Amino acid sequence: IMSRFLLALRCFLAVLFRYRLPAEVVALLPPPELSPPDLPKPEVPEAPPTSAKTTAPPATAAPDAPTPKAQSPTPLIPVPDEADLRRRGAIQILSILQREGRLVDFLMEDVSAYNDAQIGAAVRDIHRGCKKGLVEHLQIAPVRPEPDEAAVRVEGGYDPSQVRLIGNVTGRPPFHGTLRHHGWTARSITLPDLPSSHDPLVITPAEVELGG
Repeated sequence: IMSRFLLALRCFLAVLFRYRLPAEVVALLPPPELSPPDLPKPEVPEAPPTSAKTTAPPATAAPDAPTPKAQSPTPLIPVPDEADLRRRGAIQILSILQREGRLVDFLMEDVSAYNDAQIGAAVRDIHRGCKKGLVEHLQIAPVRPEPDEAAVRVEGGYDPSQVRLIGNVTGRPPFHGTLRHHGWTARSITLPDLPSSHDPLVITPAEVELGG
């Protein structure tokens, strides 16, 4: 069985690269069948002469139209949908905060073993770096112009994504209350373009130092 397998493998490689079978394999093939001898063609009697009659010349076949070459399909580039773009933007913002202030490292660290003074010293550097990253890529402004703890009035038809009512919410607007937090909104976002080969789920790559 192994010898048959090796012989079949040799035939396959020979046909693939040389376009012919090996000589020893051709010798094992049966001789080709001989074609029967040509038989004499039967005599066809000549047609009697016809009266002088004009016959139309045989119609010549129209030349075949050139077959158009099939165009290779253009590869489709997947276009991310709106939800995917939001996820990529969120991870990219998190990547900026990690790069500038090591925010992810701080949040994933178990700080229960450190005292308040050690945590406070670390937070100072994290605050400085994260603020730098936000200011460079986002224009952030308060939602409400009033300062915290100011008395405010919320008119009817307010946007719940901009104002959240807390406490004893009863009745109908307008509402009167105390501003506990003025909120934040992004007026503009300028994120750098990422190369197509970049994995959008990676917040920060692993760092490997070479050399000794």
